[in-house]
Amino acid sequence: MKLKRIEAIFTPPASHMVGDGFKVHQFIPSVKGLDMKRMDPFLMLDYNAKQHVEASSKPKGVGVHPHRGFETVTLAYKGRIAHHDSAGNAGVIGEGDVQWMTAASGVLHKEYYEEEWARKGGDFQMVQLWVNLPRKYKEERPRYQALASNDFERVYLSGNNSYIEIIAGEYAGK
Repeated sequence: MKLKRIEAIFTPPASHMVGDGFKVHQFIPSVKGLDMKRMDPFLMLDYNAKQHVEASSKPKGVGVHPHRGFETVTLAYKGRIAHHDSAGNAGVIGEGDVQWMTAASGVLHKEYYEEEWARKGGDFQMVQLWVNLPRKYKEERPRYQALASNDFERVYLSGNNSYIEIIAGEYAGK
């Protein structure tokens, strides 16, 4: 594996609301120098910095909206996120888990705070990456996966003080 050097570290851009629940800083494509052509296949990167969410009887989030031709990969650091889509898929991810939705030929979906978690409130933090699909996969059926963190392979780095968690692909033979 060829290692790349860190080219730059960016200050988060101003946050904005996505729906009524997610307060995100958009790094791709909003940060200067991270233009679409250069970042392909990555289309978007939103980061919801850690925030406290007040308890609510109505879960907040993003209502029904379309996606097509790409995948969304959502990592939950704090809180719980629910998903429902027009292909009949549904799931909930919690802290450390990943939600992987392949929109492919097209899907309507919504994502929001999981209902029980929303009733209690608490700290919430997540990141979502949109990944462009290669042309040959854009017309496939939509898919959804809720991936539990305890199923991920981990490669511990020197000193065993940190590790790489593998959610896709391969690293160091895992």
